[in-house]
Amino acid sequence: MYGCSTANQRIEAWWGILHKQSGQLWMDIFQTLKDDGLFSGDFLDKNLIQFCFLNLVQNELDEVVRTWNTHQIRPRPGQGLPAVRPVLMFSLPEIHGATEDKLKSVLPEEVAACKEECSPKGQYPCDKTVFDLSVLLMEQKGLTAPVDPYHAAELYTLLRNEILENI
Repeated sequence: MYGCSTANQRIEAWWGILHKQSGQLWMDIFQTLKDDGLFSGDFLDKNLIQFCFLNLVQNELDEVVRTWNTHQIRPRPGQGLPAVRPVLMFSLPEIHGATEDKLKSVLPEEVAACKEECSPKGQYPCDKTVFDLSVLLMEQKGLTAPVDPYHAAELYTLLRNEILENI
């Protein structure tokens, strides 16, 4: 099939809104840090980025998922179906006549291979040594966890400078 896809307009519009409202902010902040010579991509920089920003980014992604799953999908004309929310379609598919079982069996060896390739989220958002050092420096300076991207950038810069000065 060739031609333009009108079926993707809603999801494409959603991604456009997401990009403008939050995604672009994160890209701008990280690009500024790089442009200002405050991010080289080395071990310390990557771990400090994780320490300072990971929880904020995760919270924002969780909010995006919550918003997406609870938004109302308009019915298509002529199908006679009511408007519905994605979370209900997933949780109660029988209500919407979507009860076809799509479950596929997976061999235990395939599960084991996937587990070997994955790194489960650990207790720390970054390397434990960098985490412990960052927490110690924050306690010494009376700093708190960042509540927005700008404070996270300030914390990142402060911790990076402090650590590099003492190495």
